[in-house]
Amino acid sequence: MPAATAPAASRPGGAGAGGIVGVLALAGIVAALMQTLVVPLIGDLPALLGTTPSNASWVVTATLLAAAVATPVAGRLGDMYGKRRLLLASTVPLVAGSVLCAVSGSVAPMVAGRGLQGLGMGVVPLGISLLRDVLPPEKLGSSIALMSASMGVGGALGLPFSAAVAEHASWRVLFWVAAGLSLLVGVLVAALVPTGQVTAVAGRFDALGAAGLGAGLVALLLAVSKGSAWGWTSATTLGLLAGAAVVLLAWGLWELRTRDPLVDLRTTARPQVLMTNLASVLVGFAMYAQSLVVPQLLQLPEATGYGLGQSMMAMGLWMAPAGLMMMALAPLGAKLSAARGPKVTLAVGSLVIAAGYVSSLLLMGSTWGLLAVTLVCNTGVGLAYGAMPALVMGAVPQHETASANSFNTLMRSIGSSVSAAVIGVVLAQLTTDLGGHVLPSENGFRVALLIGGGVGLAAAAVASLIPVRPLPEPGRTQAQAQAQAEVPSPQPQPHGEPAPAAGTETTA
Repeated sequence: MPAATAPAASRPGGAGAGGIVGVLALAGIVAALMQTLVVPLIGDLPALLGTTPSNASWVVTATLLAAAVATPVAGRLGDMYGKRRLLLASTVPLVAGSVLCAVSGSVAPMVAGRGLQGLGMGVVPLGISLLRDVLPPEKLGSSIALMSASMGVGGALGLPFSAAVAEHASWRVLFWVAAGLSLLVGVLVAALVPTGQVTAVAGRFDALGAAGLGAGLVALLLAVSKGSAWGWTSATTLGLLAGAAVVLLAWGLWELRTRDPLVDLRTTARPQVLMTNLASVLVGFAMYAQSLVVPQLLQLPEATGYGLGQSMMAMGLWMAPAGLMMMALAPLGAKLSAARGPKVTLAVGSLVIAAGYVSSLLLMGSTWGLLAVTLVCNTGVGLAYGAMPALVMGAVPQHETASANSFNTLMRSIGSSVSAAVIGVVLAQLTTDLGGHVLPSENGFRVALLIGGGVGLAAAAVASLIPVRPLPEPGRTQAQAQAQAEVPSPQPQPHGEPAPAAGTETTA
């Protein structure tokens, strides 16, 4: 529920707007970098930390769980107390977690540090939502697309960067660099990003709702991420899945009844938001599937007949152009959304992802072929990721943008987690033996790629069904555009008359 609106800061334009978008995009790149930072170290972590491979896997899992819990909480707090303020606050655990990892000598502080890094992952949806407050409307579409693409750039550049540092310097350098970049983001946000027009939200923070959502998500994602190791039919995995279902159901009932919910489920149930979130789960799945398959194909030995024998460093370099492609095509996605609407951009992006998977069945036998596959797939991901926030923000009032975007980001993460589980099961079941080593078979990779393509097509089908209201007419004020997005059946307002109040309905 809205409260008083703070005085609006002057809206930047021209170079000022470009600088703001650049700073927020850098924040997204740094946040995404945290997720791939430890990938080159996974095999060495047990020796580096003096622990077992099972315990070392928590270095990755801790970030996933912490990010899932922190993202919706950061969004709600951003709506309540200001998105810029929460964006700055989110850089604190990024810096602290990176420093803790850099000085760690055992698994416990390393896992704690990675958990702190996960708490800072809310910077991406907060940054996207902040764009709506500080940029003029004509720059918003392209800026959202660019900010969304920054996630792919960070993930793509993280692999070769981490591999290069791991090969030629101490692994601790990775985390010192991450701490420095996180600190730089905080300084730049404080210096260059204005508060803008802030519409705060009255009421109390829903601590019980945050605890319930956190417990449900941790149980769900823990079962999904550890199910293959624990056994999908084990008592632990089934217990966690059942517990997640019960807790999340109880959480949903609480959110519907409490006066100040953490996530307004009535808003997320609006058809435009609901269908966009469903498409986001599917796109997240399709995006992550090729990120699991292609690196393995590149690194498996040539003796398998289908592996390409690349080193970790070379694999990262082959994967990097795909992330840059997301950034390069962000303006194209924004133009398509402006001309045809973000619904079309999301559907087209999903179809492009599916086309990338289809092409992979013919091109998986060479490094250049896999490069082409990743370029096509990430082109589709870039188009889709840029359209999702536009669809969500077009259907919610301004004072709910941070929480709505954070929930949408959570849906993508859940899709990625489910993808990791499903593709992991496929590759674990379809195997071959090479010199006594059990490896995923060529047929296993083909099945995984077919699944990714099918999910891409499903995302396109869902996107085509999203019911989108007409876009605001040129020249319409921001208040009128917001009111138009909120009413069930928007009607043009006569020239010179104010738009109806938020939450009211118009009559024909």
